[in-house]
Amino acid sequence: MTTSISDPVVEKFIAAVNAGDKDAFFADVLTEDATMSDDGSDRDLAAWTEKEIFSPKANGRMKVVDASDDGRVLVVDYTNDTWGTMRTRWVFTVTGDRVSRFETGQAPS
Repeated sequence: MTTSISDPVVEKFIAAVNAGDKDAFFADVLTEDATMSDDGSDRDLAAWTEKEIFSPKANGRMKVVDASDDGRVLVVDYTNDTWGTMRTRWVFTVTGDRVSRFETGQAPS
């Protein structure tokens, strides 16, 4: 595995998260009908991202530790101000030039 991300769509996702740019995240990164899951359970994308990434109390950030499947499967040290730093796994489905689904959860040990 590598920390190099070769998928430009996933790179845009990470950049929007790390910049706290919710407008770009929804307008430029995700499809209009994008979905997501957290630890195997589908979640309301807008509510989850607000709580876990974009609210001032969350301030989410992603530091890629490992990447595989052309950068569409990541192991990330994910940090937010609510939970601290967690080792997480992210799997992205890319449709065209946007993310149509992402799945996240704790990374296996």
